[in-house]
Amino acid sequence: MSKKLDALVALAGIGALSLFLLSCGSSSSRPSGLLYVLTEGSNVSSFAIDLSSGNLSLINSNASTCTTSGTSCGLPLNIILDPTGATAFVLNEGVPCVQVVSCVTPCGPSPPLTPCASIPPTIYPYTVNSDGSLPSPGTPIPLSRPTSAQDTQDDADLAVAMVRDAAGQFLFVMNQGSNPPPANCQNDPLPQGNFDACPSISVFAMKPSLTLAGGSPIHPGSPLHLSRIPTALSAITFTPPGATTAQEFLFVTSSQDLTALHNDNTLSVYTVSSSGILNELTPNSPYSTNPVPLSVVAVNTNPTVPTSGGVFVYVGSQSTGPGALNVFQVCTVVGQGDCTQPDVNSELLKPVGTPTSVGQKPVGMVVDPTNKFLYVVNELSSNVYGFLINTTAGTLTALSPANLSTGSQPVALAMHSSGKFLYTSNNNASSISAFAVSTTSGSMSSLNTVNSPSGPRGMAAR
Repeated sequence: MSKKLDALVALAGIGALSLFLLSCGSSSSRPSGLLYVLTEGSNVSSFAIDLSSGNLSLINSNASTCTTSGTSCGLPLNIILDPTGATAFVLNEGVPCVQVVSCVTPCGPSPPLTPCASIPPTIYPYTVNSDGSLPSPGTPIPLSRPTSAQDTQDDADLAVAMVRDAAGQFLFVMNQGSNPPPANCQNDPLPQGNFDACPSISVFAMKPSLTLAGGSPIHPGSPLHLSRIPTALSAITFTPPGATTAQEFLFVTSSQDLTALHNDNTLSVYTVSSSGILNELTPNSPYSTNPVPLSVVAVNTNPTVPTSGGVFVYVGSQSTGPGALNVFQVCTVVGQGDCTQPDVNSELLKPVGTPTSVGQKPVGMVVDPTNKFLYVVNELSSNVYGFLINTTAGTLTALSPANLSTGSQPVALAMHSSGKFLYTSNNNASSISAFAVSTTSGSMSSLNTVNSPSGPRGMAAR
């Protein structure tokens, strides 16, 4: 089945999003600190942050992440704010198989052939109200074509995560595809058969409206079909020493290779062109990581000649025992680490030291606004770790205290733009843990924990 977006739905969504973004603007009445939390009940809770104490006060919790009456959009995964905080976007996971008459799992029909529906992942747009609350969302953009009457099976895409670049130019959305994925994903950029959902990355241009970058769903446009099952992604923009233009990279972790190489547990590196086209930095990419990478974050500590600062990538993994952080350095300066001129020319990634231990199942990471401190939230050990980043070498030193407890099973974290407050969404406890952070030492101290609607997930703060 074709992977092109349904034209009428896409055009309507693009038009609605254009109106949203054109009407966006900051408001002097908007609270100076805001936290948004997605919940499994398909709602967004908006909290005002007291910038003197870090305490939260609820603004509203009834903004919907799915407006389709009587139908689920799947779990809401991520919420992203544009750089001004005037517009928000929510990614819904989608539903791989909606059982109807004569359907069998996973959406395979039994005679007589009956259409089996799946609900594609969607992105919902919001214009932030003057008080920081979210209204009803605008028209959603689907990531794959909805079911049609001619299909006996339907795409079974599952979104994983999305990020934007620092400038708010592009939105990158990662799709896991069906499970198991089609056998021809790595060879055919647009499989034509039924039940053909492949792992992919879609690139959306955020300005002046949310539109699919590249103009085509076929590589090298968007979505870019992958030969691996993706798990996490991070974007970074930096200007190499001596260069006059900035470069943008996208880092993607994967847990399973779909090719005969079986090169599982990897970190892939893509360049992002000025029009949003992705190209993998082969032949060096992908790079091996510890088993089961779950999170990734790229950090720019401002590389300069000769050896001050750098670009580093941190990958959180979990197999057995404690979690681990792999550290990679992007070769931007000759002589930094052991980077040679050929390494710099190819923008090679080099491992830094040995993996650093963290808690169990490190599902999320953030860095503070100065790029000096790294914080890791661990779902199974229910805690958050803090590290000082060596801005020249990229190595990590545990803060004191090294970690603090959260509520049960935190699945996401967010830091306020001041760098003074850190929050975790505790999925099993249906709560939000707050931490005060020293902007000089990076050390954390526990603040109040507040209740949230059931099953909090993705977060965004500003």
